[in-house]
Amino acid sequence: MPRPIEALIHVQALTHNLARARACAPDAKIWAVVKANAYGHGIANAYEGLRAADGFALLDLDEAQQIRSLGWRGPILLLEGCFETRDLELCSRLKLWHAVHCEQQIDWLAMHKTHEPHRVFLKLNSGMNRLGFSPQSFRAAWTRLNALPQVDEISLMTHFSDADALRFGSDGIASQLALFEAATAELPGETTLSNSAATLRHSSRLRSDWIRAGIMSYGGVPDFPEHDPAHWDLRPAMTLRSKIIGVQQLQAGDSVGYGSSFTAEQAMRIGVVACGYADGYPRHCATGTPVLVDGQRTRTVGRVSMDMLAVDLTTLKSSGFGSEVTLWGQGPKGSLLPIDEVARAAGTIGYELMCALARRVPVTVQHPVS
Repeated sequence: MPRPIEALIHVQALTHNLARARACAPDAKIWAVVKANAYGHGIANAYEGLRAADGFALLDLDEAQQIRSLGWRGPILLLEGCFETRDLELCSRLKLWHAVHCEQQIDWLAMHKTHEPHRVFLKLNSGMNRLGFSPQSFRAAWTRLNALPQVDEISLMTHFSDADALRFGSDGIASQLALFEAATAELPGETTLSNSAATLRHSSRLRSDWIRAGIMSYGGVPDFPEHDPAHWDLRPAMTLRSKIIGVQQLQAGDSVGYGSSFTAEQAMRIGVVACGYADGYPRHCATGTPVLVDGQRTRTVGRVSMDMLAVDLTTLKSSGFGSEVTLWGQGPKGSLLPIDEVARAAGTIGYELMCALARRVPVTVQHPVS
């Protein structure tokens, strides 16, 4: 039989989370962000649950082709735009919209031969200092684009650096919004400002034509641990689960795993789970990382190995060999372990865990029960 580990993709959760994004910004259209292979969920796996979006946003041209092959005829936005001149040919063929964040991309457009002008999203660097034109050069870039016959409509975009961590006011994203409003004043075109964090936290103060529903589409919480999924009414779209394949009885003084990093202080019973860092579970999760066994919360003990990890069964008298283990996501009997909790124990964020799911882990798509 195959190794018992598997990842479940919950289509109904994706649909629910997208509806939550729409409820937060009912007057805006929604980009379902599916970059990084739909945050590790798989574009083909996630498509059914996200197809109620108004458009799909991503980075990779191959992923754009995949979305088209799935039957999507609506807008697709390349969030980082083109990476070389010939990318524009595929943009023309697939009718892709694309970001413009630097002078080189405008130069490529000026040289591009196309029968249909392109829809572009001109990006402002409002303080993230990653991609985008400075406020001082933004209007000159808009003027250049507006003069090109290769360009049809120009939309306006930015990305907030601190929407997930700070208040809206002077120590939050208000200053970045003010920069955007000043740089784009009286310029025509649709706008896109809010990522998941801004959509959840500040939608009452932010108005734009498009929002970008990224991590929230998958049930991740951008401002964890300040808020949890229940606070935002989000549901995990990915579950990683396995089973206990061995049980060990420990005496006081016995150690567990490589480096003997955990030593039992008293008699214990531990279960060995078929999951390790080669499956995408973080190696640096220390003893105490939360885990569910048969839907009951317990903890990991010792170091995570390549293919296995250990969990504490001392208080779970009815659990043992063959018991179901939920590493993150939806467990049995309505139990839940948010991926953000596991990520916090690993010193990272839920985004990374989703994207790090290993190829060797079988994936099952769970469709709604009709």
